[in-house]
Amino acid sequence: MRVLDDDGDDGQTVVLQVRGLSVSYGKVDALHGIALRVHRGEIVTVIGPNGAGKTTLLCALIGLLPVRGDIVYLGERQDAGRSVEKLVRQGMTLVPEKRELFAEMSVEDNLLLGAFDRYRVGHRDQLETIDQVYDIFPRLMERRQQMAGTLSGGERQMLAMGRALMAKPRLLLLDEPSLGLAPLVIREIFRTISQLKKLGVAILLVEQNARAALQIADYGYVLETGELSLEGRSRELLTDQRVVESYLGLGGRH
Repeated sequence: MRVLDDDGDDGQTVVLQVRGLSVSYGKVDALHGIALRVHRGEIVTVIGPNGAGKTTLLCALIGLLPVRGDIVYLGERQDAGRSVEKLVRQGMTLVPEKRELFAEMSVEDNLLLGAFDRYRVGHRDQLETIDQVYDIFPRLMERRQQMAGTLSGGERQMLAMGRALMAKPRLLLLDEPSLGLAPLVIREIFRTISQLKKLGVAILLVEQNARAALQIADYGYVLETGELSLEGRSRELLTDQRVVESYLGLGGRH
């Protein structure tokens, strides 16, 4: 079922639109009344403190949690029975906070697993795709025969992102990609994320590192205690007094 957006967009450029999204754990609301949208080739970030509900939001979008409200993905309203497998097949991919790699498998085998579902339905372009991933992450090419469990933190994050790209996503959900990484590695990871939009991939980036996220994003939302408290173009949020004081510190003024 095709769904027209409020502004008349037919869903071809709006990859994801969420209206009135709520998620509960028992009687406790973890998210309430969330509304956001992501366009093709756009980086949208959701920033906020630990425990605000950022990871819950991504898990809800990918079908891991039951939700109330409307989720429209690629112009189709998602019903309550949506499955992770179906969403992945339609091009929605999650890179989880803990990366979830197969430590005793090689880098290359981890990447090829990312293309398994496409292979299962008849696509045979995994070797071409893996070459594209190696172009994006040359370090993975160098480590391709190395066991994933022996990689550094930054290399594991690259591998997790590379594996997600093997599925040729239309929407890439990134959960705290900077978590536990050194500042130099964080800059490299975020530089790569900003380059992915050139491929036409829509990216929803959840981050505690507000400055790094807003510097590469096109649009941002501030999530606090399960509700969106602020939104706007990223360059505007970078200078918004409330964001500066709460998330950027004194350095955000400059």
